Amino acid sequence: MSTKSSRIATVLKSLALVSALAMAAGAPSLAYAEDTVMVGGAAMYPSKTIVQNALNSKDHTTLVAAVKAAGLVETLSSAGPFTVFAPVNAAFDALPAGTVDTLLKPENKAMLTGILTYHVVAGKMSADDLAAKAKEMGGKVELKTVAGGTITVEPDGNGGWEVVDEKGGKAKITIANVFQSNGVIHVIDKVLLPK
Repeated sequence: MSTKSSRIATVLKSLALVSALAMAAGAPSLAYAEDTVMVGGAAMYPSKTIVQNALNSKDHTTLVAAVKAAGLVETLSSAGPFTVFAPVNAAFDALPAGTVDTLLKPENKAMLTGILTYHVVAGKMSADDLAAKAKEMGGKVELKTVAGGTITVEPDGNGGWEVVDEKGGKAKITIANVFQSNGVIHVIDKVLLPK
């Protein structure tokens, strides 16, 4: 074997060993390494859709159940792009007792769909995009939701951002810029309610 062939063989063996060790340690394959954000104890992959990632978050099981009940899985799996303000389970738990169970009933599908799509804005808006637009508009930005209503994103006074619904309810963005193949998710701590 020539020296060049020997070196190539050594490099290939080294790469195979590193890849095997990384996989044994639970890391993704070197060929598919991505910048991920942890949400609900799971890595959110930019190459996956909003729905594919949300299914893995332990903090979004209620949201996923609601999306399924509303028949929005196909929509949120499409090319989009979408900006989703995604409430955690605790946000749904904070609603009056029985609200979630009532919304999940088939006869309330239209109401559930309206609430869920009130959390979705057409287009992909990162935290930097929101900040730039807010600066341009005097400190806060009004966004038209897919449901047709308006939400307002504004500084929370502590260096973060909050989303204000049409009823004056405020949700803090707890994790921003969870990028997806078809948009971006900003995790929030309250459910937004339209008028």
